[in-house]
Amino acid sequence: MNSSSNRNLAIILLFAITLFISASLMFIVQPMFGKSLLPLLGGSPAVWNTCMVFYQTILFLGYLYAHYITTYIKQHRQIQIHAAVIIISFLALPLAIPGNTIPPTDSNPTLWLMWVLLLAIGLPFFVVSTTSTLLQKWFSSIGHHTSDDPYYLYAASNSGSLLALLSYPFLIEPNIGLTTQKILWSGGYVLLCLLILSCGVLLWRSQQKQLDKKPKLKINNLTLYTKIHWGLLAFVPSSLLLGLTNFISTDIASVPLLWIIPLTLFLLSFVLVFSSWADKIHPLMVNFQPIILLPFIAYSFINPALLPYWLDLLLHLTAFFLAIMVCHGELAKYRPSTTHLTTFYLIMSFAGMLGGMFNTFIAPFIFQGVYEYPIMIVAALLLRPGVLTTKSFEIKTVKSLGLQALFPALLLIAGLSIYNLVDNFPNYLDSIGGALILLAGLTYSFRKQAITLALLTGTLLFFSIGLHNSLSHKLYQQRSFFGVFSVREAMLMDENNQPEKYHELFHGTTKHGAQRLALNLQRIPLTYYSRPGPMGQLFKEYDKINDNWVIGSVGLGAGALACYVKPQQNWTFYEIDPLVIRIARNTNYFHYLSLCAKNSTMIVGDARLSLNNEPDKKFDLLILDAFSSDSVPIHLLTQEAIKLYFAKLKPNGILAFHITNRHLEIKKVMANHAQQLKLAAIIQEFKPQNPAPLVVATDWVVIAKKAEFLAPLSKSRLGNWQKLPLYFNMKPWTDDFTNILAIWK
Repeated sequence: MNSSSNRNLAIILLFAITLFISASLMFIVQPMFGKSLLPLLGGSPAVWNTCMVFYQTILFLGYLYAHYITTYIKQHRQIQIHAAVIIISFLALPLAIPGNTIPPTDSNPTLWLMWVLLLAIGLPFFVVSTTSTLLQKWFSSIGHHTSDDPYYLYAASNSGSLLALLSYPFLIEPNIGLTTQKILWSGGYVLLCLLILSCGVLLWRSQQKQLDKKPKLKINNLTLYTKIHWGLLAFVPSSLLLGLTNFISTDIASVPLLWIIPLTLFLLSFVLVFSSWADKIHPLMVNFQPIILLPFIAYSFINPALLPYWLDLLLHLTAFFLAIMVCHGELAKYRPSTTHLTTFYLIMSFAGMLGGMFNTFIAPFIFQGVYEYPIMIVAALLLRPGVLTTKSFEIKTVKSLGLQALFPALLLIAGLSIYNLVDNFPNYLDSIGGALILLAGLTYSFRKQAITLALLTGTLLFFSIGLHNSLSHKLYQQRSFFGVFSVREAMLMDENNQPEKYHELFHGTTKHGAQRLALNLQRIPLTYYSRPGPMGQLFKEYDKINDNWVIGSVGLGAGALACYVKPQQNWTFYEIDPLVIRIARNTNYFHYLSLCAKNSTMIVGDARLSLNNEPDKKFDLLILDAFSSDSVPIHLLTQEAIKLYFAKLKPNGILAFHITNRHLEIKKVMANHAQQLKLAAIIQEFKPQNPAPLVVATDWVVIAKKAEFLAPLSKSRLGNWQKLPLYFNMKPWTDDFTNILAIWK
């Protein structure tokens, strides 16, 4: 090409716009299909992580395909092959979940979820996944004056990803239903394919004669150590992303849309490190990382109770962003020439996929808690500049390594001695915690010695986690697809002002039930189900007519509701997680089921799918008490779900809905449903008047077809039942449309 055409801005715009649209479609389809699949799996946060692993896997396969055809096939043939792949992918349009899709109830649904995603969006997502690498490689051969360094196009691609990711919850989801979203995405995909083919035509028409020649295989002068370094720099941030997402949604706050913040920062890091400002930004990130590390360790791990959750969250996000900026900055700094462009991206995607697989498939089986997160914090510190280099994979000498590890090793030995030798260990926790905070201050002194910094940080994190496990008196902790469950022993002051032990069940940081241990108190339902509370009032008011009720309860927890069972009643519990059933039935922890509901039926699986199989007009009372940590699964709140519940209720049946939530005003959704479906609904936002052990504030909505069926409650003097207020400008929640932002407190 001549010099003017070499500087043609239109060429850059065509490739940049194509990459931008491709990345946008990729990060719209991810939350869109994740939201479509959530109802099948109880709204578990693990659904997002499993979807992320699927996307990373297809991304790797797309990069592998792009690497192969651009390395071994001449360019005209590349265009023909890719055009054929695009045409085949149209078979998957319009996007939809395969019919008769039912998840397994007796095994981990991870592989099932991956298979459903493959059938539904595998082909189009594969094409989208190839675009970034393939088009950058094509651009490097187009003859433009910037073709020798096309990595800046990667920043354009990630800008599209970032914009799409942020637009979904704030623009797309609140205004467009899922069905319309899928149709619009399919239209955008067709446009993308046309743009890709336009880029191919431009390459085809290029005047470079070597385009028609099969490229010679170039000698690979990349060392194994260089490839390993690239892989580590991609693996750790990927694992850290999923680890942080899981950690903050279980250990800090189960806030809807919270998962989007770490992913946004992850994409932003790629935009920055591949931008023209990267050389100035990278040293700043390296210098800031140890500064933030000090308060991060001191307040987010050693003593998180001092901070409000939003400030704790901010510290975690800041430390995460600095860690991935350092890793991705090193990755961008050591990027190769265009000769090895596809190899570079292939290794990045492969390592990213491995990071996701580690968190999704390996960590849940080897860790009882979300321990992969602190492990990757330490690993990120080991990847700071000065430990590994791509030139020779230099590692400090054994002598130097030993000296750097000496202080953390002594600290570790001292700590283990304290654990084993001090008899009344809990009394020393405050002083030990203070000492650990002081030691956290030493981390900054080792900012230029990455190995010592990492080992010291790892030692401090180890002790911090140990301290909190000791303080929480955990009797049991286990992790399933649906989260981390723990049983803890705690103390309360009884009615005689005497200390008394009790057991409590936690999902993440949210209490899901408790039971007093004294034999005469084990049948008393507590926390959200207490006798003074809304559920106690309901059963007491209907006491004379509920002897033969058929009752369904969605969500088991510790099983406290079972102690409202009467001998003639027929109770069925619906619980999605078999682990919860095992905990509730284990008499080492809780006795509600064994004492009160030996003959109740237990059905494992998602509530809507299970209820759909029940005969119509079966129940007199249906109790909805399903939670994932602090959040009610959204698919149980839609208009279609309410219609299903009333189809299964008798004409005079009652629906009781637990809506206690720290972040969302679910009563707005329920009020809208009552108005739209012409139902009678009352609410009680219960606050204990006379403090009693383990009687807590809780919100319940009770709904029936006619107000007369709720008269015993609404006229009751036991509690302050009120008619649900009306909320105008509230669009009904359906399986096709929900808007979390509209009910944010």
